[in-house]
Amino acid sequence: MATYNDIKKQLNINVDKHLNNGFAHLTHYWQTYKTIDSEHFKYYAEQYLQEEILPVVEEPDQFYIPFKYDIPFPPTGKPKFKFIDLFAGIGGIRLAYQNLGGKCVFSSEWNNFAKKTYEANFGEVPFGDITQINERTIPDHDILLGGFPCQPFSIAGVSKKKALGRNHGFLDETQGTLFFDIARILEYKRPKTFMLENVKNLVSHDKGNTFKVISNTLTGLGYSIHYRVLNGKHFVPQNRERILIIGFRNDFFHGEENFRFPKLPEPNSSIKEILEENVESKYTLSDKLWNYLQTYAEKHKAKGNGFGFGLTDLNSTSRTLSARYYKDGSEILIPQEGINPRRLTPRECARLQGFPDNFIIPVSDNQAYKQFGNSVTVPLIQAVGKQLVKSLLSINEPAKSQELIY
Repeated sequence: MATYNDIKKQLNINVDKHLNNGFAHLTHYWQTYKTIDSEHFKYYAEQYLQEEILPVVEEPDQFYIPFKYDIPFPPTGKPKFKFIDLFAGIGGIRLAYQNLGGKCVFSSEWNNFAKKTYEANFGEVPFGDITQINERTIPDHDILLGGFPCQPFSIAGVSKKKALGRNHGFLDETQGTLFFDIARILEYKRPKTFMLENVKNLVSHDKGNTFKVISNTLTGLGYSIHYRVLNGKHFVPQNRERILIIGFRNDFFHGEENFRFPKLPEPNSSIKEILEENVESKYTLSDKLWNYLQTYAEKHKAKGNGFGFGLTDLNSTSRTLSARYYKDGSEILIPQEGINPRRLTPRECARLQGFPDNFIIPVSDNQAYKQFGNSVTVPLIQAVGKQLVKSLLSINEPAKSQELIY
């Protein structure tokens, strides 16, 4: 049987040139083949084959199925539940929920470099800009997942409506932000539960207004919510605090979800455990950069500021890996005997976020640093996801259990 990569080669599909919604439709169709969800993608998948790949396609209606997935994380064969992956990045949240027995039926991510990494690992190209995606085109799902950006909400439009004596819906306050797109999809698709991930400062952002609007919107949509700031250091040697917001649909659970955030294990890992052997010299800081970082740190120390590089204790945990790590690596530096310290390698960054070593990194170092800095701590997401899925699958009433989307 042909493999996924064989078919791409046969169709002369260079992924770098096909990170578009056409190939997204085709890969989504392949992933959902022989299920009701495939109908959401079939028409445009065939159109894509005919219009963009036609010179090498004789029978586009065959879609080159069946084939075997020769990728690290193929779709789940017999899923326990279905989910969608919004603001998908490189798929850290997807990986956690696939490990729990779920099947992804829709993904969206705007960055092409992240799409490339996502496709290499999951055999699927996410759809692009979420603001341009009609919620009606998204398949039904049990769980909505997304790590959305933290943005302030403007109250100008709402205030104007109030001044004019007009009613405003709870979605009005979120207009112009990417959270609005999560809200409109929740409103239309009505998944039974969701998990949203964000920076820990979301609760205090904009003097608490941002989280207030988010909370009011989610409860207004008919969901009970649970949230907590959790630290990835309980699973990996990295101090990384993030807020997780879990929601359960009231008319499905009736307050009986019995959800509890997991009790996290004691931190017991250290940076030295994730380091590679025989690291290339290019990761060692130049004398110029190392001297600059030390001067910069001394200058701010004299002013009483805490800014500066982070020379990591190899027996401890690191600072938070951020998307800016590609600039100089200063927040997490690895000491070396007799020479300047070095930055982490992309593989070490992957390990620091709990990605397994078979996770493919098909992009440049700089892009990899951005991608892992923007991603999630996979085992933490999986630990919380396990509790969410447990609540979803433990509904006692048979009628509710039959509602789950298979």
